[in-house]
Amino acid sequence: MFSYFANPERFQNLAKWLVPPLGVLGILGIAVGYIGGLFMVPVDYQQGEAVRMMYVHVPAAWLASFAYAFMAMASLISFVWRHNLADAAAKAAAPLGAAFTFLALLTGALWGKPMWGAYWVWDARLTSMLVMFFLYLGYMAVRTIVPDEMRAARLAAITAMVGAINLPIIKFSVDWWSSLHQSASVFRAGGSAIDGSMLWPLLIGALGYTAFFGWLVLVQMQTELDQRKTARLQRRIAGARVSRPEEAQRSIGDD
Repeated sequence: MFSYFANPERFQNLAKWLVPPLGVLGILGIAVGYIGGLFMVPVDYQQGEAVRMMYVHVPAAWLASFAYAFMAMASLISFVWRHNLADAAAKAAAPLGAAFTFLALLTGALWGKPMWGAYWVWDARLTSMLVMFFLYLGYMAVRTIVPDEMRAARLAAITAMVGAINLPIIKFSVDWWSSLHQSASVFRAGGSAIDGSMLWPLLIGALGYTAFFGWLVLVQMQTELDQRKTARLQRRIAGARVSRPEEAQRSIGDD
């Protein structure tokens, strides 16, 4: 199935069907998650109203790592098999992942001030998230600075793949080092540590973030593929224009 839709034309036909429902699901999921988390869930007995920041921060942090894993996997496929569609997927995911990471860092700072007394501490989880933000910026910088598109794609793919080593560090940093962050409380052995009355908007919001990410990736990929197709056509037209005078000169010489 995946090899079938790896064809750019088939992919674009599929994307036209997926984009509208993903967009609707993303917007509704985020709206419901925010409304439930910000206005409906009970106040936490320890954190008070500050706990409501969780419903923005945690889904953003999840999607920041998910987007990087997606980008790294697409980069691997692009690097090994030189697949144009995979490269377009990695390129589309990078700015979105950077935006989610920035949102996670910003909301984490705002949440950290009332909880820890400081907007920023060099906590293992915070530091590894900041490293991921710089990796996103590095990937995008390579694609922008290197003039040759094919070379830029391969160098950026290497950057993404090497940077993937940071993902398990982000995940397990709270277990490997002394950290101000709490350990996993949603997906863990023995079930979630968060009460169901507070958990449902978090999960719905995360689903909304994921659908929103998928929506924007598909839209960006469609735009990127159209631009690459236009660029190829322009190169062919330019090549044809260059070759025609030579053909005319040869015909005159033959006469």
